[in-house]
Amino acid sequence: MSRKNFPLRISPDLYAALERWAADDLRSVNAQIEYLLTRAAREAGRLKPPPAPAPPPTEPES
Repeated sequence: MSRKNFPLRISPDLYAALERWAADDLRSVNAQIEYLLTRAAREAGRLKPPPAPAPPPTEPES
């Protein structure tokens, strides 16, 4: 998957909060920001939900 790079200006206080939150979730700050933006966009109906996982294959009955 390709990614779009862009500069982001946020306050030092917000960055510190994101840094702590990312550490709690074992993510980088960048991954935490992407996660939060993705979740917000889905909740607002602006981004399609991820595709549902395929059901596991069933075994034939004997």
